[in-house]
Amino acid sequence: MLLSIPSPGSDSLSIFGLELRFYGLMIALGVLAGVEITRRRQAARGGDPDDWSSIAMWAVPAGLIGARLYHVITDWRRFEDDWLQVFNIRAGGLGIPGGVLLGTLVGLYVAKRKGLRLPIALDIAAPAIPIAQAIGRLGNWFNQELFGGPSDLPWAVEIDPEHRPPEYIDSATFHPTFLYEGLWNVLLALLIVWIDRKKKVRPGKLFAIYVGGYGLGRLWVESMRVDPATELLGVRVNIWMSLVLIAFGIGWFLWGGWRRRPTDSDYPYVDGSARTEPGADGVAEGGPSLEGPGPEVAVGEADAGEVDLGVDPEEGA
Repeated sequence: MLLSIPSPGSDSLSIFGLELRFYGLMIALGVLAGVEITRRRQAARGGDPDDWSSIAMWAVPAGLIGARLYHVITDWRRFEDDWLQVFNIRAGGLGIPGGVLLGTLVGLYVAKRKGLRLPIALDIAAPAIPIAQAIGRLGNWFNQELFGGPSDLPWAVEIDPEHRPPEYIDSATFHPTFLYEGLWNVLLALLIVWIDRKKKVRPGKLFAIYVGGYGLGRLWVESMRVDPATELLGVRVNIWMSLVLIAFGIGWFLWGGWRRRPTDSDYPYVDGSARTEPGADGVAEGGPSLEGPGPEVAVGEADAGEVDLGVDPEEGA
């Protein structure tokens, strides 16, 4: 190959005798980036960014547990010979759908305890999660895993023989599906922010776009992968899960209507108050482009104390 992406020569880094696995390091960097994005988006709406530091303290560990449980449940045959490997997450093996599900549920519980409006909390997190996932996917590059079939494209990734499936042992370069998914997630985050700035959709619907958008991207990426995976009715389990996410995201987005109402507000708290002063255009000074719109000038009476998930009780389901 004249052009290709080389794989790293090592999956770890040694600092003063301490071995750091790049897989875990990329996940940690993704988490830090995601938390910082939510903090700045919270501040842009007049909220206290420290709220999201508190939420992350509970949601991130829950997400890691959920991701590992999903991987173990869907690929349990890999652990039949040594069940202690269930706890060896340094070698990889985190299922994003399980992590997002459990992390979101725990995060919403903490957000509610802190007096945050749940639809706005979901919208704040909507672009942060795919950015965190995109960074975390780089860990698969270091582990030489989650690649697709053989490819001679200029961006094909080189895979060492010991990491190739037996049927492709004579192939040197493969589709970097981990990279495809990462780029898809970045584009999805940018799309969510663009829609957010248009202020056309109701609170809570941005997260529905994330769920459906992630499912769509995972569907075509998963169909390209050649690594062994548990199948259901001859189809990879993660393809079924992607279809579920797409259907759920579309249903959530359409349920109860998606167009923004005059009384909808971007203030993050149930009582309609602001904890900090937003920037001139509702954007915290010095914040990144992923912040989204700031709070509106006034909060409608119907919005004070609202904790619904963006569903108008007067509209049909």
